[in-house]
Amino acid sequence: MNSIIYDVIIIGSGGAGLSAALEAKKNTDNILVISKTYPTASQTAQAQGGINAVLHSDTDSVKTHYDDTFKAAHLLGESKTIQYMCDNAQNTIAWLDNLGVPFSRDENNQIAQRNFGGASKPRTCYSSDYTGLKILHTLYDTCLKNQIRFLNEHLVLSFIKDDDENCIKGITVLDIATGDTKTLFSKSVIIASGGYGGLYNCFTTNSTATTGEILPLAL
Repeated sequence: MNSIIYDVIIIGSGGAGLSAALEAKKNTDNILVISKTYPTASQTAQAQGGINAVLHSDTDSVKTHYDDTFKAAHLLGESKTIQYMCDNAQNTIAWLDNLGVPFSRDENNQIAQRNFGGASKPRTCYSSDYTGLKILHTLYDTCLKNQIRFLNEHLVLSFIKDDDENCIKGITVLDIATGDTKTLFSKSVIIASGGYGGLYNCFTTNSTATTGEILPLAL
């Protein structure tokens, strides 16, 4: 049994998980990121097209970004979530740029933007055709510089729930390489484990690792 009680355990080492780790690092050094594979093999690496953001209000608007996104989601998207994403997109791009993500540049050395599916304006920020890969590697390098700890090739088996306090106290994991199980305790657990596209064999561009097993555990 692991005697360490972490402040934060993050399940998943893609763009969301690594971003969460860097944010948590502002308040604590006692962080552990769990990866079923390795961070650089996360699904984020395959998201190559780019990220939409309104960088120039004279030619685009957050409202148009919202309208395009909601329409592209066939009106099934959650309105508040889409609005939050659109409102914060510019700051997110600025944060990634500050970390050192090598975004493609225009003739004025500004972050270049191009047309992309579902957008009525050229608002997609990109890094050649390797956007997700470049973002992932930059985030991972930044985590290593900040001495954030990783536990790779470990599969989450269950959450440890305290019914009296109605909260999660930690997780149990399987060491894929050895077959051993481990119990990890934490004051908080962040789920950033990605989607479940890998369930649809031969009908997805997602990796075979995106099997979504954390979703039923969370439910």
